[in-house]
Amino acid sequence: MDETEKKADSYRVLLKGGQGEYEEKKSRFIATVQKCESEEEASAFIEEMKKKYWDARHNCSAYCIGARGELTRCSDDGEPSGTAGRPMLEVLTGSGIRNVAVVVTRYFGGVLLGTGGLVRAYTRAVQEGLKDCVIGRMRAGYEVEVHTDYNSIGKILYLLGNAGIEPVSSDYTDKVSLRLLVPVEQADRLQAQMVEVTGGKVSFLRGKKLYFVDKE
Repeated sequence: MDETEKKADSYRVLLKGGQGEYEEKKSRFIATVQKCESEEEASAFIEEMKKKYWDARHNCSAYCIGARGELTRCSDDGEPSGTAGRPMLEVLTGSGIRNVAVVVTRYFGGVLLGTGGLVRAYTRAVQEGLKDCVIGRMRAGYEVEVHTDYNSIGKILYLLGNAGIEPVSSDYTDKVSLRLLVPVEQADRLQAQMVEVTGGKVSFLRGKKLYFVDKE
């Protein structure tokens, strides 16, 4: 698996949006961050913020859509070119969060900030907004069924604990069966470890590949 594929198999997502604020020389910068799965959702969110803050001087925006951040857009909304939308977008892409949009609303305080001041203010506002968000990680993985005996289950549960994997379900009958969600990058190693610690007394059956979210 190359590095591009690895990045697509694991990326950060919003579990809950948030809002933050930054003030610079009496200008208020209010950042509203929201999860958006498509360009249409992002555009609708931006319009919603413009209506909500209709009396503000500027409602600048940026968004990053797609597992690899394939689609990015930003707008200065009347601020000098490159002083608002681009710095905001750089914060989003640098965070590694995907399918996210942000609008920074500016209420002018009467003092011009200059190019450097604007870049700093819009950057800080987005950073403050992200601090208020709940962030998770989207992972590509496999549904895995593990079957073993009672003598081996303790060793397997120990391995799972070290890997940070909790069984989705378990069934204790004449044998022990576990259902797991295993990240793609951990599957081969985990299977080899289970075989080693149980002396081969385990079956590790991979099902379909799917995506699931872990809270950070």
